[in-house]
Amino acid sequence: MRSIGETARASGLGVSALRFYDRAGVLVPARVDPVTGYRWYAPEQTDDARLLGRLRRAGMPLADVRLVLAGWSGADTDLVRGLMEAHLRRLEQGLADARGEISALRALLDQRENPMTTSSSTASVRLSVPAPALAAGLDAVRFAAGTDPGLPVLGGILFDLEGDALHLVATDRYRMAVARVDAGPHDAPRVQTVVPAPLADAMRALLGRDEPVGLAVDGGSVSLETAGGRTAGQCLAHDFPDYRRLVHLPAGRRTLVEVPALREALESGPVRAGEVREQDGVSHDVSVMRVADDGTVTVRGDGDDHPDDFAVDRGYLLDALEAGGRERLVLEVGAPTAPLAIRRPDDESTFSLLMPVRLDG
Repeated sequence: MRSIGETARASGLGVSALRFYDRAGVLVPARVDPVTGYRWYAPEQTDDARLLGRLRRAGMPLADVRLVLAGWSGADTDLVRGLMEAHLRRLEQGLADARGEISALRALLDQRENPMTTSSSTASVRLSVPAPALAAGLDAVRFAAGTDPGLPVLGGILFDLEGDALHLVATDRYRMAVARVDAGPHDAPRVQTVVPAPLADAMRALLGRDEPVGLAVDGGSVSLETAGGRTAGQCLAHDFPDYRRLVHLPAGRRTLVEVPALREALESGPVRAGEVREQDGVSHDVSVMRVADDGTVTVRGDGDDHPDDFAVDRGYLLDALEAGGRERLVLEVGAPTAPLAIRRPDDESTFSLLMPVRLDG
């Protein structure tokens, strides 16, 4: 007999997924300890688990999966082949429907006369900002800038100037970071421009002194001038998403965490077996976390599931903790399907959001 952990490792399914499929009656363990409730699987059930994983990755509904598993080893394979062919037809029809909806949305976008955000193509503004504040703002958001060549607008940092505030924003879809920098006097209306990440890095390299620096946006270009030098370049010719619509979250539970202790728990704690996220062909480790009644945050391993557990990309959370720039940060946790917010206790206008990771099952 194999333990649930051994079966998970051998099949590629997560422990939480095996528990889910047991409760659903799809893959019931050969034996359950009557005292501990621990699940044990027969060796041949590993093949069933592998088959189950393939079917679920293909998006087959559980009702059909049950029948495929029941008929897989039989002599008559007509039912199994018929179920798989029917599922493929549903997927193809769904793809055709999705293509139709996307085409309709593209047509609506083509008809729109106004861009999503205020265009910077004709904007012109010059202002003075404190170098340390701008440097801290760039440090707080730079980690979240995207690298997907298919989404070039996300490969930059939004400079959003309105009133006395300069907001810096970056996102790669899986995470978002926002920082506020006090802006000096100016007469311009709201101006938004997307600074390419390499140009933003060149700006950051010049911000080594405690002095005001000159930031200028002129049409489609942006420049930064300091006592130590000047850098300038073209902005990205794309409209950045309306980030203000993305940062309003339902109120969640807040807990103050000691960053060094949480970082140590993440780096040395368990990574959920079988739980990884694929992005750009790279596997990302997933950490499952829980907030206790007293506010203590723990990193959970296998065999201790709870409905309130939430899962995040471990590397992304470590990046966000580093970018937070404080020994203590506030974690705001909502539903397991809601983004995790990482906030500064002394600055509500600078924060990061991490999209949750859906656990297997």
